[in-house]
Amino acid sequence: MLITTLELEKEPLELDHSFPPDAIDYAPDLRQTGPLSVKGRADLLVEHRGPKEFVQDIRLRASYCGPFELQCARCLDPVAEQIGGEFDLIFRPHAADADAAERSITEEETEIGYYDGSGLLLEDVVREQVLLSLPSRTLCQQDCKGLCPHCGQNRNGTDCHCEPALADPRWNALASLSGKLQ
Repeated sequence: MLITTLELEKEPLELDHSFPPDAIDYAPDLRQTGPLSVKGRADLLVEHRGPKEFVQDIRLRASYCGPFELQCARCLDPVAEQIGGEFDLIFRPHAADADAAERSITEEETEIGYYDGSGLLLEDVVREQVLLSLPSRTLCQQDCKGLCPHCGQNRNGTDCHCEPALADPRWNALASLSGKLQ
C-alpha cells in the first residue's frame, strides 16, 4: 500500500489494513501464520525551511498485531508467537537532506526515516517494525534440551546415544581450581 504526499495534502489517511500471510517477506526464520492487522493514521507535515522552500514529511502512527511462527533458539522447532506493537514515525523525502556538506543533526533528526519517490510503502514500515519487536531469543519451552551437537537429533523427543565429548586436556588446570573455589 503506497502512502503518497499527494493524497495526504487533502486530508489525513486513516489506516485499517490487514496483510495476509506471505504478503510481506520478513526473514527465513520468521513466518506470518495469519492476518496482520495494522490500524492507525498517516498525516502530512509541512516543514518550512525558508520563504519558498518546504519539505513534505509523512508522519505515520499505527499499531499492528498478528500471529507469527519463530524458530526455537535451541531445537529449531516452530514456536507460535503473537507479535504486536505501536509506532510513531516521521519520514522525509530522500532529496530533502541530500546536500553535499556534512552537518550535525539534532537528536530528534536521528528518528527520521526517508522515502523515495512520491510516497512511502506501508509494507516496508510494517516489516521493519515487526523485525524490531521480535524477542531476542525464543524457546519452545524453558527446559528445551536442544539438538545433539554430534548427530543433530532433537533431544526433546528422543534420547540420542552419542558418546559425550571428551574434555580438552588443556582445561584440566582450570577444572582443578573450580573445586577449590567452592
